[in-house]
Amino acid sequence: MAIAEIFLTAFITVLFDQLASADLIKLAQSRGINSQLNKWKKTLTQILAVLADAGQKQIKERCVDLWLHDLQDLAYEIDDLLDDLATESLHRKLNRESHVSTDTNKVLKLIPTCCTNFTPRNIMYGRKMSSKLDEITIKLHNLAEQRNTLGLNANVNVERSNRRNRRLEETSLVDESKVLGREGDKEALLGKLLGNEACNQNVNILSIVGLGGIGKTTLAKVLYNEEKVKDHFELRAWVCVSEELDVFNISKAIFQAVGGTNQEFANLDLLHVALKEKLWKKRFLVVLDDVWNEDYREWELLQSPFAVGAPGSKIIVTTRKTKVATVMNSFQPYNLKVLSNEKALSLFAQYALDEQNFDKHPTLKWHGESIVNKCGRLPLALITLGRMLRTKTDDSKWEEVLNSEIWNLEDGNQILPALRLSYHDLPPHLKHLFAYCSVFPKDYVFDKKELVLLWMAEGFLYQSDVSKSMESLGHEYFEELKSRSFFQPSTNDQSQHIMHDLINDLATNVAGEFFFRLHDNDIYCRSESLEKCRHISLIGQAYGTFRMFKELQRARRLRTFLPVPLNLWQSFHLSDDVLVELLPQLQFLRVLSLCNHSITSVPQSIGNLKHIRYLNFSKTGIKRLPEQIGDLYNLQSLLLCGCHDLSSLSISFVKLINMRHLDISDTPKLKKMPLGIGGLTSLQTLPKVIIEGANGFRISELKGLSELQGRLSIMGLEKVINPIQAKDANLQQKKGLVDLKMIWSDSLRKLSVSRMDKVKNLGSELLAPTNSYNAIAFPSLQILEFFDMESWESWSSSIDGKDGTFRSFPCLRDISMGNCPKLVEVSIDSLPLLRVLHIGGCFEVVLRSMVGVSSSIEMLTMDNIKGLTQLHGEVLKDLGAVEDICIRDCDELRYLWESESEASKFLGRLRNLEVSDCKNLVSLGDKEVNLGISMKCIREVELLGSKTLENYNCSNSTERLEISKSPMFSSTLKFLFIQNCDNLRLFPQGWFVHLTTLKIWNCDTIETIPDKGFGFLPLFCLKCLWISSCKNLKSFPHEHLQRLTSLEELWINDCPSMDYSFPCGLWPPNLRSLRIGCLNKCMSEWGLQNYPTSLVELDLYGKNSRVVSFAEIEDVRNSDNTTSSSSFLLPRSLNSLFIRGFEDLESISEALQHLPYLKQLHIWSCPKLRDLSERTSVGPSSLTLTVYQ
Repeated sequence: MAIAEIFLTAFITVLFDQLASADLIKLAQSRGINSQLNKWKKTLTQILAVLADAGQKQIKERCVDLWLHDLQDLAYEIDDLLDDLATESLHRKLNRESHVSTDTNKVLKLIPTCCTNFTPRNIMYGRKMSSKLDEITIKLHNLAEQRNTLGLNANVNVERSNRRNRRLEETSLVDESKVLGREGDKEALLGKLLGNEACNQNVNILSIVGLGGIGKTTLAKVLYNEEKVKDHFELRAWVCVSEELDVFNISKAIFQAVGGTNQEFANLDLLHVALKEKLWKKRFLVVLDDVWNEDYREWELLQSPFAVGAPGSKIIVTTRKTKVATVMNSFQPYNLKVLSNEKALSLFAQYALDEQNFDKHPTLKWHGESIVNKCGRLPLALITLGRMLRTKTDDSKWEEVLNSEIWNLEDGNQILPALRLSYHDLPPHLKHLFAYCSVFPKDYVFDKKELVLLWMAEGFLYQSDVSKSMESLGHEYFEELKSRSFFQPSTNDQSQHIMHDLINDLATNVAGEFFFRLHDNDIYCRSESLEKCRHISLIGQAYGTFRMFKELQRARRLRTFLPVPLNLWQSFHLSDDVLVELLPQLQFLRVLSLCNHSITSVPQSIGNLKHIRYLNFSKTGIKRLPEQIGDLYNLQSLLLCGCHDLSSLSISFVKLINMRHLDISDTPKLKKMPLGIGGLTSLQTLPKVIIEGANGFRISELKGLSELQGRLSIMGLEKVINPIQAKDANLQQKKGLVDLKMIWSDSLRKLSVSRMDKVKNLGSELLAPTNSYNAIAFPSLQILEFFDMESWESWSSSIDGKDGTFRSFPCLRDISMGNCPKLVEVSIDSLPLLRVLHIGGCFEVVLRSMVGVSSSIEMLTMDNIKGLTQLHGEVLKDLGAVEDICIRDCDELRYLWESESEASKFLGRLRNLEVSDCKNLVSLGDKEVNLGISMKCIREVELLGSKTLENYNCSNSTERLEISKSPMFSSTLKFLFIQNCDNLRLFPQGWFVHLTTLKIWNCDTIETIPDKGFGFLPLFCLKCLWISSCKNLKSFPHEHLQRLTSLEELWINDCPSMDYSFPCGLWPPNLRSLRIGCLNKCMSEWGLQNYPTSLVELDLYGKNSRVVSFAEIEDVRNSDNTTSSSSFLLPRSLNSLFIRGFEDLESISEALQHLPYLKQLHIWSCPKLRDLSERTSVGPSSLTLTVYQ
């Protein structure tokens, strides 16, 4: 068939890439075969030039067909030989490195490499390769000679050879009565066509994407001829584009359709100018049928006149390729599906019987249903087969059609061109991949990852650009085939894919005799072709007979042996003896799968399969791997999943430098890793590693495995003694890991999990398995830490439903969670022994959930909690045992709790409170500022860097208070009340510049108020200052009090150590109320104080004052400025006067005569006072006098 020429062209193109590789050129030069390989390239180039002509002639000329098959067979031989050379080069390199690294062979370092090449083995290999090179050279020469004999012409281009396969040009006319099952598609597309979707452009593009023959063009015709569409659009044009997007001819066809004239244009510019005038401000519809072009520049050129159309203009594009829709900026490509069973059967009946159904032909219905299923409900296939069967009403004829291949039917070539066009359009590298899929049966469910590994093993993903992995390239190629409708998502599982039956038949058609899909006794029927067969799949044969495998030995150049089950639970039966006899005969195998086979051992002859890339022993009964596995230098994938009896791998994998996928999942008896795993830097799949002691596998060997992806379980972590080894594993840099399991023995005390950027959920991973001995996970764990888990979203666990025992963390005492910004769901079991809880960089919901897991938390740290504005009652109620609370960097926090009274109900054991850098903190309590309520249990308080703090009520139980500001800003604290703080000694200067009220009581250790900057005495804000009962206060900047212009209320009393120079007669200029006394300097010695005229209230403490009488200041000034040393001078401006504890005071009445504004006089404990009583009429008539004894 002509398809063979296309496949062979793709194959030879890949060979050219291999021949041009730097490694092969270097090897060829070192072996002296470079000139011979260059001759091969030259001959292959000449042969490649005539393949187009050979493709046309092979249909009619049997000798040309045989020539093409011989050429393809030779191409495989060349590929095998090139791989043999590369493998031998790798073998010598590895052996040389191995010898040099051993002590016994250090002497080899002194011997030149050229001399070490002359070993008996190398000499024998050189002779063998020389013979093969000569043999291939002769065959290649003979084929080149036959080319001339066959008269193959190099001037026939591919365009001419493919012309016969092009589809006929479609017109816009359609008989809608014969269109079935597209009513829903029609309505959906009409809505898009006639609607006014939001778009920035006047013209929208609507693409219909689907398989060849699925009905895209027919549906476009129905839409084009719909009366609503005709009425909606002023201009319409239909153009069949096909493979080549000829901008000039397409533009001319559109111009003729919308203009109604056949006008000639000298160039494209004149044509586009004329077309633009026709489309100007007109709402138009253009259908571009069967578009293949992926060149954005050509599309841009074609659509340049369309932009002038009126809003609502549309372009319908039909294509098999999703990429075309993307290039053309199509919005929401419409993927057309195959017909339903009912509609497909009706369509087939219409063309086969000229009836709407099979009611009149019940005997044919079963055959019809089977044919519909075989055609995969593809309209074109149903119509073609229906037309062919139109004159055949005999049951036997329909059965004959059903049991034959559609490609062998008389008129089957009507279906092939529709699908072959898609194959012709594939680039060479995709043709190989598609043809390989012929080894899989119809209805096979493809796993993309598995298929990519097989493609890679066959060498189809070879690339000179190493910037992209072969796996990534394979996934891209798969998606490209999918976008061209060669694959479809499975209806059962969107992550898996299927291939339409007709597409599967096309793959079988293009693959030719080098691919066999064997069913039952096919191997005996086709045994004559086995010698050239390269790829064999065994379909659904549970029992392989000895004779069948004996026949299989004839396929000595077999590359693929792939048993394919018909269902997920099917297994294959194969004796170990058959495998021992078979493997030595299949030395060119690249893919060997014995998955689900009943074998229990792998023969040592496996080590002779030097071309092998893919070995799959999954779900077999093997117990160990032979050491010879370690010599398979080319091995890329070794799959051992589900080998429940496997207990031993090969001792060393050091030489498996091409290994990329080692699947040892679900191998419970495997307890030891092979040597050299850490050096396999290309490994992507490694589902588990087992940490060993002594000279076994160390966790640090994971360091170089930066390409790991998917799942990884690390077992035996209790054997990691040195934490540096764990750090060297560099797990946080393994960006491809999405599932990480860490497994320890029962002795683990501390567990830290950090920087697992891909981890989203934690659940059963941290629970004991239900079938474990004691059903308890981490029975000894005391400390659990999570840090920098940027993708972590949920953490959940559960309690064993049988007896309610804890299945995890029974001894856990300390949990830290830091920088987990996406964690929003925590639902874990109660932790009865939890004492310490650190939460940072998380949401408030995490805090609420975590404090609820234990009623025994003693220390709670909250750092940068998002959404935390207050510790509500539902949090406080679980903190009855807490002794230490630390809150840092919670910028949304305004109040610690609703009120101190509420907090006191729950925080009965709180001793230490630290709040730092919460820049919006206003107060500890929301509703109560200072109602006499305080938390008497608190001993130490730190309020650091809270820039908006307005007040704080310091309880009389506080033993230590530290208040500081952030060095980056000045505090806006306005109200501060400090009481009974024994450790308070001084305030650094320059603080509290916005303070309006400061009250300090009973702080015996405070010694000084700094001079410079006045410390906590801001110049312009402070209105109220109380300093009372500070027994050791010595230094006070009283000489600067006049600068405190805002100060109105001042208390300085019971400070017996105050410097003798205070008071000195200097006071704040706007002072209104003064309470003073019990200072170091006796009050009788104060003399004239120059009180400001604003002073209206004076409260005097007279203990040890030695004052006998009071005088009025003005009286003293009017005299000779002398006064008795036992008198105290009162300012004339007073409204209220309070006199307390003057033990020596005898007279006050005379001073009262000179206080005209005095309204209230209160006297306490003045036992010698004789000239005044509550009934005495002295002073202003409005004076109220109160005397307390």
